Amino acid sequence: MSGNGNGNGNGNGNGKIMTPDAIVGRLESGMTLGIGGWGSRRKPMAVVRALLRSDVTDLTVVAYGGPDVGLLAAAGRVRKLVTAFVTLDSIPLEPHYRAARERAASELVELDEAMFMQGLTAAAQRLPFLPVRAGLGSDVLRVNPGLRTVTSPYEDGEELVAAPALRLDAALVHLNRADHLGNGQYLGPDPYFDDLFCEAADTAYVTCERIVDTAELTAHAAPQTLLVSRHAVTGVAETPKGAHFTSCAPDYGRDESFQREYATAARTPETWASFHTRFLTGSTEEDYQLAVQDWHKEQR
Repeated sequence: MSGNGNGNGNGNGNGKIMTPDAIVGRLESGMTLGIGGWGSRRKPMAVVRALLRSDVTDLTVVAYGGPDVGLLAAAGRVRKLVTAFVTLDSIPLEPHYRAARERAASELVELDEAMFMQGLTAAAQRLPFLPVRAGLGSDVLRVNPGLRTVTSPYEDGEELVAAPALRLDAALVHLNRADHLGNGQYLGPDPYFDDLFCEAADTAYVTCERIVDTAELTAHAAPQTLLVSRHAVTGVAETPKGAHFTSCAPDYGRDESFQREYATAARTPETWASFHTRFLTGSTEEDYQLAVQDWHKEQR
């Protein structure tokens, strides 16, 4: 994996520590980009917002989608989307994704959730595909005529779906804690396959709520919470509230009121333009966070 390993990863004396904008500076138009998290949960939103401030476009996005996909679709940055769903969880269908589908704005590859997971696993293991029963007897094979089946070489002779490897140029994930070398820790209820995203990618970038000393990663939590290993990480950035408005349990829950504001704003071009101007035209992540704080004060 280019850039991975135990070295600095960014050429300075701080291990692999970077900023969200520096991470985006490593990305290029036309890349296949994997985005971790699940729906509206623990998404690397600070880097997504940094992407919106850049001119990176023509992306193939691979994600269990949420507002990450919605924002990139609304900005016209997505050429192709590979996904099992795109949801805001408490709001079943991401509104910008729905609008993009209605106008056929990008190519879509819909996969069953298990097929998606096996595709990431195949890529992580450098396999071309992995067999899976998921999708058999469903419309997944009909809407994706490019999918193939394989026959077991053993006595059972069972026909299975060949879930294609979801190989990524770069992966973006958000975790609760990380150290300067890129070891990443989740403290919430679910890993959301973020480790597979990192291992399926040529380069992987971790954002986190807080960068801590390596020893602290296991001082107060079980070793199995160390989800992402430094060998699969190119850069790491400390981004407090960097998953907002999605959840990052136990550090904070989903900002439901702001998510509703986001979804409501997506209803018309005029309301979206107003939302975009207020929250997404700043030059830094701090501008966004301050705008959100001001908005919450107004709601009291």
